[in-house]
Amino acid sequence: MFVPDPEFPDPNLRNSLAEDCRKCPALVAARERICWGVGPREASVLVVGEAPAAGDPEAGRWQGGNWTGMAYTGRRSGRKIRGMIEELGIRDAYYTNAVKCFPSAAIEPGETSSEKPPAETDNREPTSDERANCRPYLQREVAEIDPECVVATGKHATQSLLAIEGRGVDSFLDLVLDTQRCPTLGMPVLPVLHPSYQEVWIPRLGYDYEEYLRAIGETLEDEGVE
Repeated sequence: MFVPDPEFPDPNLRNSLAEDCRKCPALVAARERICWGVGPREASVLVVGEAPAAGDPEAGRWQGGNWTGMAYTGRRSGRKIRGMIEELGIRDAYYTNAVKCFPSAAIEPGETSSEKPPAETDNREPTSDERANCRPYLQREVAEIDPECVVATGKHATQSLLAIEGRGVDSFLDLVLDTQRCPTLGMPVLPVLHPSYQEVWIPRLGYDYEEYLRAIGETLEDEGVE
């Protein structure tokens, strides 16, 4: 099914929670901008990713959160997830990341550098300390937006959210489409596949794309999302 590119987010909806943050030296050294959440404050769904990727400053609008300062504004994951949410008929989603700065593979955790890594540098997984340092921002966002449901895209976003409950993730695939009750967070969390791995894992979960999308929609409806 053809789905047009989703509309680019309004920068006025960027939710800057702090003027600056310097808790993680490697992230400070690598980033161009802090990648804050973006979207309506009364959103019914809050979508959480892992961290902004390197992005592409030459890509026009879809440069990525490291350059735009807004979560899920890259041409790969951003377009895919925003397109999926639009296919579900949800027009008021809020998008953010568990870690707000680009974790560059060129700068190891704990290191600093006087030079920015090249724009094409791949990202690495954020460390547990980096996720913990950003978790207060994530909790504050969830509390402020107060959605009906939080959608966690991928293993690392799910780990960050369940860590608030003192829980870990043993087998992420066992959690996909299985709503997690999170009393400390104050609302349910629905783990879904990271957009980079949808093509590989949707068939292995026994779905085609339309069935997978329908399952997400039905689960969100059960949580009160219209």
